[in-house]
Amino acid sequence: MTWLITGGAGFIGAHVVRAMLDAGERAVVYDDLSTGDPARIPGGVPFVKGSTLDREALDRAIAEHGVDGVVHLAAKKQVAESVARPLHYYRENVYGLQTLLEAVTAAGARRFLFSSSAAVYGLPDVDLVTESTPCVPINPYGETKLAGEWMVRAAGAAHGMATASLRYFNVAGAASADLADTGVFNLVPMVFEKLTRGEAPLVFGDDYATPDGTCVRDFIHVADLASAHVAVARALDTRGAGSDLTVNIGRGEGVSVREMIALIGEVTGYGPAAEPAVRPRRPGDPARVVAAADLMRSELEWTARHEVRAMVESAWEGWCLHHPEARR
Repeated sequence: MTWLITGGAGFIGAHVVRAMLDAGERAVVYDDLSTGDPARIPGGVPFVKGSTLDREALDRAIAEHGVDGVVHLAAKKQVAESVARPLHYYRENVYGLQTLLEAVTAAGARRFLFSSSAAVYGLPDVDLVTESTPCVPINPYGETKLAGEWMVRAAGAAHGMATASLRYFNVAGAASADLADTGVFNLVPMVFEKLTRGEAPLVFGDDYATPDGTCVRDFIHVADLASAHVAVARALDTRGAGSDLTVNIGRGEGVSVREMIALIGEVTGYGPAAEPAVRPRRPGDPARVVAAADLMRSELEWTARHEVRAMVESAWEGWCLHHPEARR
């Protein structure tokens, strides 16, 4: 199959592209480069610069490259920005997805994988979040992802396309230093940036009902996330037209923010400098969000392989590649 991978020049997208190639699949990258980097695209992989809002560009890319499957990763993904610019997020994430689905169903594509998020669950009050945990998103970003799942499922059923939605938990790490996350939007690179600048990392709230008072999250290595896409793509080949699969992609183990910051201090050599400064809670931060990863194991025989230390070590190598002054 030939897979159109939207957002394939991004941090996660570039890992998915390489995992699909390693699995023997053909890939075409479609990216508007608003946050992506063309240097991440492997040599020989066709690249089309374009927006998912551009139906004509999508039609051309699908036809010219004989696309019969899609991995849709292109989206806006910053929670705070989504609160400030909700209409922008609905346009990019929902209308962009609608335009893409119109193009791929018109072309007769048979497989569609959608990049969703644990943000669809909102504030789950459970130890482990299963795929049947009620979805009550609390911000426009999460709302657009849940609406996206509904749209993908409905389009697949109507047009005989096998579909899947992958609910990512907290992604970290890098398969190689050149593919590292260069943005400063997630916990690990945010702590790296603070330490590199000689500032204390920030903890938002230390009075939650958790073992050390800080929020607990499920961290998944980006290389494992990429391999999960391959597993789901292969599964869709056997599940039949119009089938749909929704799965959590996580490790099923929680790590507190304070524990993660301490580990980062140890791995980077910054040690005591990694003692965090405590700030008030941020509105809407749930105390604990940890995936139940049983469905991926039972249905697809897939399990995350990388531990948290490996995530931090690989992410740090990538950070130092782009910020050589950071290494001690």
